[in-house]
Amino acid sequence: MVNRLIIAAAGSGKTTYLVKQAMQQSDSVLITTYTIANELEIRKKFIKLNGCVPHNVTIQTWYSFLLQHGVRPFQGVVLDDKINGMILVNEKSGKKYNGKYGPVYYAEEDYRNFYFADGMKMYSDKIAKFVCRCEKGSKGRVSQRISRICPKIYIDEIQDLAGYDLDIIKSMLQVDCDVTMVGDPRQVTYHTHNEAKYKKYADGKIEAFIRNECKKIDCIIDKETLNDSYRNNQSICSYSSQLYEEYGETGTKQFEVTGHDGVFLLRPDDIAAYLEKFKPMQLRVKRTVKVNDGYAVRNMGEAKGLTYDRVLIYPTGAMRNWMMDHSKKLPPKTRAQFYVAITRARYSVGIVFLIMIKAQMLKVWKIICNLTRVLYIK
Repeated sequence: MVNRLIIAAAGSGKTTYLVKQAMQQSDSVLITTYTIANELEIRKKFIKLNGCVPHNVTIQTWYSFLLQHGVRPFQGVVLDDKINGMILVNEKSGKKYNGKYGPVYYAEEDYRNFYFADGMKMYSDKIAKFVCRCEKGSKGRVSQRISRICPKIYIDEIQDLAGYDLDIIKSMLQVDCDVTMVGDPRQVTYHTHNEAKYKKYADGKIEAFIRNECKKIDCIIDKETLNDSYRNNQSICSYSSQLYEEYGETGTKQFEVTGHDGVFLLRPDDIAAYLEKFKPMQLRVKRTVKVNDGYAVRNMGEAKGLTYDRVLIYPTGAMRNWMMDHSKKLPPKTRAQFYVAITRARYSVGIVFLIMIKAQMLKVWKIICNLTRVLYIK
């Protein structure tokens, strides 16, 4: 049994790595990831590299995996009713009791209202907690069964798992199967749910969870295998790395030179000409941010996992403040959004930066020059 947590940098080819590792296995392999989009990307990579998904490989979203292997075979441990699928929620679900969310265990109807919507469809943010109850009620048989069915398990986007998901991970690390977890803790733009459990390990602190909560379990923590980007040039890698100095600087394997390479500040007056000349993808935090509607645009969170030759970022006030003074800490979600936006580009990143007068321009220029070698007034 070999368990491994791999910390992957943006653009480091983690999907390719997972697929190549899976293709080398003769045992049954499970690859699970949070979103449907990621599941499709994994399937596409198998087809590109192998022509098809091998017969011994199963690819599932995390929720689908939990429903098939954690809920349905063991739901009788908790209740007798038939569960009819899942309803996806983006905030805390279920009925409140005494002003708080929580089941009243001695009242069957209240219990159902906590876990299920009408038609016995389970709330997505309750699935992991339900599986943990099945695991406890069956004395560990959930994870034991999974290990017999899938001796090799790969968990993609591990940074998106939270709360009771982490208890499931801990259980799987202790049974007789190989678990490889891969993710970039700098790209936490989604969570499977907003459960208070293990709140201190939210926002990408999966390494701390493994070190603190799984310290008696053998698990290799690998920060080297996927630390070089095949997407970003070194200027982009160096600048984005300053957002997460605790992970060190990302290297690059992308050395193409185009004549406009690196990270640039852009005055608002120059946006139209810049868009016309370089055709970058515009990235913003939300739809209310004003952009040039004549050119392509995406929200930063939606751009996760995508690659563009060039991007133009419309930063928030907090992002601009950090650019001028790195001691000003960004909120976790904002920091992740900025990191994702910067690391979408192969060749160049433009950042819109409002500078009103020459004195301010000089101040900003001096501050930026002191902080980084890769950001220039252009």
